This record gives sequence, structure tokens and C-alpha cells, in this order.
Amino acid sequence: MDRIVGIETEYGCLLSEEEAHVSSELWPAKVKNYLFRKAEAGTIDLHYRDYEEPPGNGGFLLNGGRLYLDMGHIEYASPECLHLYDLVSYELAGDDLLQSSLAALGAEGRVSFIKNNVDHHTGATFGCHENYLMKREAQFTPPILGTLLAFLATRQIFTGAGRVGQSNPLAFDFEPPQPEVQVNFQLSQRADHIVNDIYQWVQFNRAIINARDEPLADYRKYRRLHLLIGDSNMSPFATALKIGTTACVLSLLEEGHLPPNLVLADAVQSTRDISRDPTQRWIVDLENGRSIGALDVQWEFYRQAQKYLRNRSAETDWLLESWSFVLEALEKNHQSLIGGVDWITKKWLLETFMESEKLKWDDSSLQSIDLEYHNINPGRGLFFGVTAGKRIAEWNNRVRRLGATRNPPLNTRALGRAHAVAFFQKCDFPYVINWDSIACDSRDFLVMGDPFETYNEEVDRFLAKPRSPGTPIEE
Repeated sequence: MDRIVGIETEYGCLLSEEEAHVSSELWPAKVKNYLFRKAEAGTIDLHYRDYEEPPGNGGFLLNGGRLYLDMGHIEYASPECLHLYDLVSYELAGDDLLQSSLAALGAEGRVSFIKNNVDHHTGATFGCHENYLMKREAQFTPPILGTLLAFLATRQIFTGAGRVGQSNPLAFDFEPPQPEVQVNFQLSQRADHIVNDIYQWVQFNRAIINARDEPLADYRKYRRLHLLIGDSNMSPFATALKIGTTACVLSLLEEGHLPPNLVLADAVQSTRDISRDPTQRWIVDLENGRSIGALDVQWEFYRQAQKYLRNRSAETDWLLESWSFVLEALEKNHQSLIGGVDWITKKWLLETFMESEKLKWDDSSLQSIDLEYHNINPGRGLFFGVTAGKRIAEWNNRVRRLGATRNPPLNTRALGRAHAVAFFQKCDFPYVINWDSIACDSRDFLVMGDPFETYNEEVDRFLAKPRSPGTPIEE
């Protein structure tokens, strides 16, 4: 992949009837406190990060990532990763941190963390945000942006997590939603909640691309592409496809090799139409008046990636081979993607249950099955009971790495940050840790503006300076 990438995952929290009287925000706070105060998984923030993140709300981890509370949810942000294998491993580390905490607290039977994106009861959504470092000089003209949006709107045919039913969130201008045809099942959990193509705000006007220019790196060299459209995936294979194919398309963008004439007439409407299409033909309208299938759009991007990116690395070749395998299977053999593509896996589980119990799509029990698919507890989550084919199973099993909760990637800025986290755990110095800097005492700080550098030696020298414990840091 050779591109700095990170992923942020918000987790739902599901309580048993025994815990029903407890606030849904209590257990996320308990787990956060356990990880930082008992398990010593990282260093807690000593300062306000903004008005919604007071001291103690979260902190950076020994693996270089970050864990904190966001609007009552636990959110885990992976460390910066340079390779696809690392990215998927460190994304899974968030699951391992939370599940091991519940086990240590004796709450596995009463509390579950759910890696999904919708609340069937309230209609709320919570996110899985992708972050891709890009060259500052990359051109984002309207045709280029339109082509990128076409890729993002159509990739859900293999990245979607699937959901029962539908949501009708109000648009930013608060126009009441129009009556809609009942939707039994759709590909994406986020599709119904995306109301704009490109926008800066997150909470009230979710866009496919968040326009905030916050590179968390040297502003002169880099920009950060922040995507809100993606679902949280239970299948590590699906996560690899989601991140890997997008990274390939961004390389095509930077090098001027995007496929021509693939701008959608309306990327937001196409996103929703693809997700809800029960025929799985997934036809979308282009700006030039033509119509095309989402599968054909993906083949166009694949062919460009195969032409210009093949043989750059073994990882890229694995990704290209897996991309074509999935596109061919979407045309001819959905069964071969069970365990690899989440929406196909979930739909198969639901239909199997419906057939055995003689149920229809409007049965409320299906929402519970939908939710349990995303339970990160291997002993309870329905995803873990599915047997995948060899290609998919090998990846899903191989990419899980126990040490990823406490050891950082060795080839990015996360290594230096993790070194600082371990140091501050063992001393009484006041500190501030950010994605692109660390600070200790009131005047001394180290800028880490290049995510491709480890900063290991620089952090060593910085931490070796004489210090005065207890000196407050001015923010």
C-alpha cells in the first residue's frame, strides 16, 4: 500500500436485561478507565483537547493509537499504518482491547460491544472514519472529485456491512422526509445517513468526504482525506478491501490515471439507491446522461489499477487479485464471499434463520440477529460462527495479531509516539501527546510532522533531557 492510513471506529454498547437500569454511557466509561488506570494500556490526557474532551476523557495507547469517549461511545483510532496488513491488524486491536477489558471486569455475560453503525431503536448512526494521507499537490478539480465520489458510492457492493430495514434521517435543511417504499435489507448501514457529497461538518450533515483540512502532519507537504461513508466491517477481509482499493484509487488520482467519464449525476442519491436495490443490478446515472452498473464502475477502477499499479509490491498484487476475485464472485457466485463480504454473510444468516423459523422480513427478531452479527465477543458474535472459504479464512485468521494492542507499527510515526507513552506512564512529568507532537513541561515540545518517520531517536533525545516534575503545561 505504501500510504499512511488510519481508521477510527465507534462502538455501540449493548446491555443485558440484568444491566438494563444502568446508563448506556456507564460501561464505556468503566472500560476506558480500566484500560488507562488498571491495564496500563496507555497514558490518559492531562489537558483539554477541546470542549467535549476534558482531561481524563481518553488518551494515547502503547500501540500508538488512541482511545477516548465520543458522545457516549468508545472510539478507537488506530495508529498510523503504512501497510495494509498492519492497518487491518491494528483495527482489530480495538476489538481486542475492549473485549479483554470486559473479561477482566467480569462483565462478558452482561455487556457487549457492537461494531456496527446503526441503532435500530433510535435510528441514530455512529461512524467508521477512514483517513488517508495524500500529497498536498494532488489536484481535486470537479472532474477528479466526481470520479472519486463515483468509486466511493459504488464500493459498498463489497464493503457494505448490511442492515435490516431503513432510516430516514432529516437533511441539513430539516425538510421532512418523503414517504418511501419499505426496504427489507440493504447493503450499507451508513448509506441512509449520508446527506451530502462533500462538507465540513460531521454530526449534522454527514458527507461522503469530510472537507476539513486537518492533515495532522506537515501542512506544506500533506493533506488528509477523511471519509465518513464507510461501514464498520466484522470481516478483516472486507476491511482490507475497503482500505486497499481506496488507497489504490488515491494513487491513481495522484498520478493522473483515474478512469475517464465516470462522474455520477448525484453521488448521494446513487449511494442510497445502490444500497437499497433489491434486484442487485445497482444501476446509477452518470453526469453525461449514460447509465451504468456499480459493478461495471468498479471494474473500470480495477482495470486502471491493474494497468498502472501492478507489481509495485506483493501487497498491492494481493489486493488486486482479491479485488478481481470479489468482483467476479459478485457477478457469478455470492456464496464464495460468505465470511468475506459482510452484507452477503449477514443476509445469508438472516435468510437461513427466516427459512428455519418461517419468518418474514418484518419480524422484529431479525433486528436482534442483525445486531448480534456485530458483537465483537468471539463467543457470542454471529460473524465468528461462519465458515469462510480458504482464501478468505486464511486472511481473516492470519491478520489477527495479539501484540497489536501494546506494540506499535515499526515503520511510522506511531513508534516514536508509543515510546513517549511508555515513558510518561512511569514518571510524574506533565505531558501533552498529540498525533503530530509531544510536549513535556511548560516550554519544551517535539514536532513530528512526517508520519513516514519513526522519530525514535528524536523522541529518545527529547525524553532524556533534564526535567522538573510537576511543572504545569500551558495549552
